[in-house]
Amino acid sequence: MRAIVTRKEVAALAGVSEATVSRVFNGVGPMRESTKQRVMKAAEELHYHPNAIAQSFARRRSGNIGVVLPYVPKVHIFSTYYFSEVLSGIGEQSKESGYDMLLMFRSPGEESNYSAFFRSYKMDACLILGATDTPPERAAIRSLHEGGYPYCLVNQRFVGERFHVVEADHEAGSYDAVRALIEQGARRIAFLNGSAEYSNSADRFRGYVRAMKEAGLLEAHVEDYTQMPEGLYYEGNYSRTSGYRAATQMATYIQELDAVFASNDRMAIGLIQGLREQGYFPGHDYAIIGYDNSDAARVTDPPLSSVMVPFYEMGRLAARRVLERIGQEDDSLSDGHIDERLQTKLVVRASSATDVTR
Repeated sequence: MRAIVTRKEVAALAGVSEATVSRVFNGVGPMRESTKQRVMKAAEELHYHPNAIAQSFARRRSGNIGVVLPYVPKVHIFSTYYFSEVLSGIGEQSKESGYDMLLMFRSPGEESNYSAFFRSYKMDACLILGATDTPPERAAIRSLHEGGYPYCLVNQRFVGERFHVVEADHEAGSYDAVRALIEQGARRIAFLNGSAEYSNSADRFRGYVRAMKEAGLLEAHVEDYTQMPEGLYYEGNYSRTSGYRAATQMATYIQELDAVFASNDRMAIGLIQGLREQGYFPGHDYAIIGYDNSDAARVTDPPLSSVMVPFYEMGRLAARRVLERIGQEDDSLSDGHIDERLQTKLVVRASSATDVTR
């Protein structure tokens, strides 16, 4: 009777390590095609057949990809354009890759322990949405990163950290929007931003400032929110209600303004509603551009100009990249770092058209 061929014999004939033979047959981690072919050829010559039970044990996979979402009281998170689009992209890629999507919510006021999610929920990879730049959050993600867990942040990065991220170029998107307003004659352009805890808020502010400075509409010393001229800077929390409230503050200056750029469509729509109640109409008294190019932007009155962000593609790409990292061991191929930035595009509609000559 022919003796059972071992993995060690295959490794010796192929000129690779036993670990490499294991990765080839378990489909784990990246692998040079030439190396894979050498292993497969050696296995064929030796009539090597891996043990199916051993293969399943070696993979140690649950088949779940975890998605961590923020818990926001009184907000229907799945109805928001951003989350619905990103989750659709994640779900599509997970399905194609043979994974189930496991949704988890961070409890309000509770410190995040992402590493514990891997132990408690039996998941193979993790995607984090709605992370905020706070010291506890940084520490939790740093622990996840240093532990070598397959994870990826979606639409949020942390300055000074080398975390895994898939996001969009929000600075460029903001710049394009403000530049478009300037090119049609707007000079006094107000900015309604989101919370400073999100990196994309800072990115959009930088794009706004860069466009305004290039046009000579903002002094060179302006670098942060506190240095903005009176009447030009407002802050909400990305909700429609916060945009509506900003209208009360902006009403004092609206007759001096030519245009408004808002960091998302929800705030822009709330602002439009609030200003309309005070007798000021978009596309007539002032121009306005939103951000996200949500479904709601197409049906406002007038239709809202907005910056298109590929949220669906963002979620899909984040899922694909993080699943590629599962079991990655060959550092000679790549350090496995995920750092993707997708492009945005300005979509012009009637809200940004107005006669600003006064």
